[in-house]
Amino acid sequence: SAHPFAFGYADYTPSAYDVLQENDFLVGLLPKGATGYELNRETGEFSTYLNGSCSFSVENSYQLNYNSTIEGLISKDRLKNLKGVSVKVLLPWLNIAEVVREGDELHFSVGIASANFPVENFEECPQCGCGLDCNKCDVYHSSF
Repeated sequence: SAHPFAFGYADYTPSAYDVLQENDFLVGLLPKGATGYELNRETGEFSTYLNGSCSFSVENSYQLNYNSTIEGLISKDRLKNLKGVSVKVLLPWLNIAEVVREGDELHFSVGIASANFPVENFEECPQCGCGLDCNKCDVYHSSF
């Protein structure tokens, strides 16, 4: 009898980033340093764990905040019932409820509003604190 959590590879456990890619998402939806996850492959229910809460800004236009635990339902091209991720776009922090991939765009829904971003924005995993600008910081410091 097949176990719903079993894989064909005895010693290979996919990472949280692998699970994103299996569902047609890019690894950059999750910051670097995920310490583990739980996934029910039959229902898509998941929990992902980070070392602590994590915050950074993207494109100098909005700020993302991740709690140490992120939960939701994952399926191909869709993350829904999300808990633990919020975005600050001008004024208040808004909880991101759903992410849907439509071709080359990711559609983020915060309930009353939504925004689209090109998938290229999420090809790399951001780092807590500096987001995707970390290398620029490193280059700057190494020039002394």
